[in-house]
Formats: sequence, structure tokens, C-alpha cells
Amino acid sequence: MHAFDYQVPSTLTEACQLLASHTGRARLLAGGTDLIDQMRVGRLTPELLIDVKKLNELNVLACGSDGLRVGAAVPCYRIYEDRLVNEQYSALADSCRIIGGIQIQSRASIGGNLCNSGPAADSTPAMIALQGVCVISGPSRQREVAVESFCTGPGKNVLEVGELLVELRFPQQTANSGSHYRRMIPRNEMDIAVVGVGAHVELDESRENFVSVRIALGAVAPTPLLAKEAGDLLAAQPVSESAFSQAAEAAREIISPIADMRGTREYRIHATGVLVKRVLQAAVARARGEQMTYHPGQ
Repeated sequence: MHAFDYQVPSTLTEACQLLASHTGRARLLAGGTDLIDQMRVGRLTPELLIDVKKLNELNVLACGSDGLRVGAAVPCYRIYEDRLVNEQYSALADSCRIIGGIQIQSRASIGGNLCNSGPAADSTPAMIALQGVCVISGPSRQREVAVESFCTGPGKNVLEVGELLVELRFPQQTANSGSHYRRMIPRNEMDIAVVGVGAHVELDESRENFVSVRIALGAVAPTPLLAKEAGDLLAAQPVSESAFSQAAEAAREIISPIADMRGTREYRIHATGVLVKRVLQAAVARARGEQMTYHPGQ
């Protein structure tokens, strides 16, 4: 590995100043599960590593009447071990449980997963489905960006020089709502998604009709996608197999998957439709308070 400098800022302002002063030659270190590997193989050669994993603003995990706040450095295990996150933001907990093994989950964060901006990132579709918003700080301003607009290409995102992701915010969950994330992989764990699907549904008081639906897709385009048309198709429709099939077909129409060693283009298109149906069924079951039998790897 190449030689580099290492700094541990004590404030968010100091971290932004360090980033800005190195004009693209610095990298943030939080979990480091992607960064260290990329440095080891020479893909990234930063002059400076800025360790932000102990900054208070990046370690917030709070769920209350105003929704959920997750700091960009909060490790995955803290998210899926939180009772309220499991009850109200299930898709996020689902994704955090399957990011690597337990050693990775003790370091990796959804903030780092998002900033790495991989098309197959597991937590990103879950965050999109749950209407996540990125809170970004820079040397002179703070701004917010919807998670579905954060990634601009493989490994690329909207962060400007001197900016860092501080936290993710999610709106308060309504009654009769549920969410789920699931991926298709060749192995049961520690693999990259061939297709990943996250969904959030809100049902009416009878729990027989959709009020609103958000569906997000991963590993089937250069960036994770919000399948808005697929979700909008289900609004005000009865919950039914026909509705699930309509959403699955609409989702397949917007993707542009590649073929690689993990799956062909045709296989990814087929798997997208299958997963959209299954994830919607699971989200509806959770919205109805029913017991789910799914376990990661199935």
C-alpha cells in the first residue's frame, strides 16, 4: 500500500476544511471496509485519510416522532439491533443484516455504502424505498439530497469538493405500512447482489388496498433506481397477485442490466420481476402485522 497522511478531526467543520484544502486528494475513513481494499489494490491512492468515525454528528441513531436519523458512520450492527428500526424501517434492517459477515457489519455503515456509490449496494435500494434524504455538509453550506438522486454513475455521486455526508433522514412511518429488502445472490452470504429490490407500502385502514408504494432496484443499471412508475401503478389498487405482476413488469421495463460473471442480462431482467413480486408480498405482510417466514439466503 502507498504512503499517506492520517488526520483525526475533532469537529465536522475541521473535517470539511481538511477535505476542501486537499482538493480531491483526500478520502474519508469511517468503516473503511471498501476504502482500505481499494487502496490495497491501488485503485485509490489518496494523499490523506481523514478519520471521521468518532465525530458525534456522524454517529447519531435516533428514532422518534420526527422519523429516523442515522449518522453516516453508524455501523450496520447498531442499525439492525435497534428495536424501533426493526419494527418501523424493516427494509433498512434487512439490508444491514446481509452486508458482508459480522466482522464487516461491525465496521461498515450505510453512509459509506452510499458514498461508495456502487450500483449493487445493498442498503441503497432500502433507503430509496423508505424515502431517505442525505444531509450533506461542506465548507460554507449544508444541503439535502434525496437518496435516489445521490448516485450519478458507478462510483460517482453528487458530493462536491469539501463536502461530506453527515446523516440519512427518513420520514416517520404511518399506520399500516411495511417494507422489505431482498437480493438474489449465487451464495448465501458475503456476495454482491445480482439483483436487489427494496419496497415500502402503505395500505388503507382495511389493509386490502394500496395507498402508496415505493419500489427501488439495485444492480440492474449504472445507479440504483427508484421505479416510480411501478409504484404509482399500485396506488389505490386492491392488494392482489395481478397488482404485483403489473409492478414487476413495469420495473423490468426501466432497467438496463449488464452481463457479467454473476449473471446474464436476461437473467437479471427475469430475476427483477420475481424479486419485485416477492418483496412486495413481504412488505404487505409486514404492513398487515403478519409473521414473515423469509430468512436471508432464501
